[in-house]
Amino acid sequence: MDQKEITYVPFDTLESFMVDVFKGAGVPEEDSRVCSEVLITSDKRGIDSHGIGRLKPIYIDRIKAGQINPVTHFEVIKETPTTTVIDGHNGMGQVISKKAMQMTIDKAKHFGMGMAAVRNSNHYGIAGYYTLMAANAGMVGITGTNARPSIAPTFGIENMLGTNPITFGLPTDEDFPFVLDCATSVTQRGKIEVYARLGKDLPQGWVIGENGQSKTNSVEILDELVKGTAALTPLGGIGEDGGGYKGYGYATVVEILSSALQGGAFLKGLLGFENGKRVPYSLGHFFIAIDISAFTEVEEFKKTTGEILKALRNSKKMPGAERIYTAGEKEHLAWLSRKEKGVPLDEVEKKEILELQREFKLSQYRFPF
Repeated sequence: MDQKEITYVPFDTLESFMVDVFKGAGVPEEDSRVCSEVLITSDKRGIDSHGIGRLKPIYIDRIKAGQINPVTHFEVIKETPTTTVIDGHNGMGQVISKKAMQMTIDKAKHFGMGMAAVRNSNHYGIAGYYTLMAANAGMVGITGTNARPSIAPTFGIENMLGTNPITFGLPTDEDFPFVLDCATSVTQRGKIEVYARLGKDLPQGWVIGENGQSKTNSVEILDELVKGTAALTPLGGIGEDGGGYKGYGYATVVEILSSALQGGAFLKGLLGFENGKRVPYSLGHFFIAIDISAFTEVEEFKKTTGEILKALRNSKKMPGAERIYTAGEKEHLAWLSRKEKGVPLDEVEKKEILELQREFKLSQYRFPF
């Protein structure tokens, strides 16, 4: 970000503002708080691609378009002592997912493991939020979600698979848990949105065009991803030389677990358009919780995990490298840096906030821009 255009706003102010915006869009107050908590958690952890920058385009605009139901109807379709199948009826993804993960954690407390499969949901924010719930409960947390088609299969150019993250959260004896939260593509749409807001080109290899060549214009790419004339590359990049088949395979696993277990939509069924009209995205998710105490003492698990992570960080560094990180560490450092300053907002985000403030008549907020 160009620091000259950045304005920092306190966490509490932005979270309260988001609650009021969601309420103004018809989301019940309790659900508005859940949605805002997930978004501000992303900003707190330095994941700017999934924070307040997505409030307007991903949630409010979609509520207005009829793609998201602001009032969430959470329906349990099938249930056993360790499993749950849920229909979210195209409600708020964060509300559906937090409840689904909590049910999964509760089952794991009684039976050692739990899993939930969700259909007809929406974008649920950072996947790491839900694995953090499990890690904070002394459990291993796993989640994945499918998404609107973005990734081309290896040797293909058509966007077929979503960015489909598969995310893990593990408790440790350190100041922060191990949280691996990343897409199965080289990058994800949210990061491209950040590049576009900043007017920056993408690195080579992130996106493939219809001619099979890499594309870099971030603004054009966002439009072409919607049109289907460009696609993200899977982890490993274009072709097989860099291991692109691995990312393609993992994305496919997430697609199957996010649809086949619960009878949900998949691939081109997640476009959000039908006959030229906007329709719900009908995304699917899955959540897994594993009670560590069913295997070993939680403190012993944390100690061993911490030793592994410390050993990795203390291993020999490549020439010129200042340090080695482990998953979740950069997010913890971002929180330490931002807890006093607040969330850094760019010019596009500030403009959208002011638009929402006017639209929902939230004059009580005095933003420094």
